[in-house]
Amino acid sequence: MRGLAGKAAIVTGASRGIGLGIAQRLVKEGARVCLTARKPEALEEAVAALGGPDHAIAVAGKADDPEHREDAVRRTVEAFGSLDLLVNNAGINPVYGPLVDLDLAAARKVVEVNALGALAWVQAAHRAWMGEHGGAVVNVSSVSGVKPAPMIAMYGASKAMMISLTEALAVELGPGVRVNAVAPAVVKTAFATPLYEGREAEVAAAYPLERLGEPEDIGSAVAFLLSDDASWVTGQTVVLDGGVTLTGGV
Repeated sequence: MRGLAGKAAIVTGASRGIGLGIAQRLVKEGARVCLTARKPEALEEAVAALGGPDHAIAVAGKADDPEHREDAVRRTVEAFGSLDLLVNNAGINPVYGPLVDLDLAAARKVVEVNALGALAWVQAAHRAWMGEHGGAVVNVSSVSGVKPAPMIAMYGASKAMMISLTEALAVELGPGVRVNAVAPAVVKTAFATPLYEGREAEVAAAYPLERLGEPEDIGSAVAFLLSDDASWVTGQTVVLDGGVTLTGGV
């Protein structure tokens, strides 16, 4: 893909799953990546899998911690000389059940991490580099942000907010910074295991492509949106769902 070689990226929530899949594709395309996540040990393993410090660095911390964000941004610029790309992948879904029974403290935490956290990362990247030099951002939303998802509705609401923020930021930050989003359906990761464990064939049967997503499916789409091949694309949300939303599923 054009325009990724030599670029520097931050990918949040990147020690495993979708985030690591995105980082792997960016490194394959010649970018250098700062990985963030909560657990240092998992991050160290991810950096090693990506080829070591010539290709990736890690900064452990919580995505909604302002000091962690500033530290990750600073260390990325120090290590790689720029911060051209940002992928907001970190997210949580600690609650399951109807909204009328939802603990509001838990709801605030979901919005704080998934939506406001993504905005805060954009603000930090913009202050440090993108505001002056330009760049590209991809927010990892969800199909639950595109249509209602029973029992995980608060998670879906936070992801819908992320889509709205994507559109608003695309208008505000153009032409120098492009902002897009992807909205995956079920991807085979530890985070999504409760949605398919023990019944993968049954779940996949609802998908026209008859399989669940893999992290590399998301990585390839995100890499495209960050690349110069997508230089006339901004404010868009690309649904990555194997066709399941066409059949009425989420």
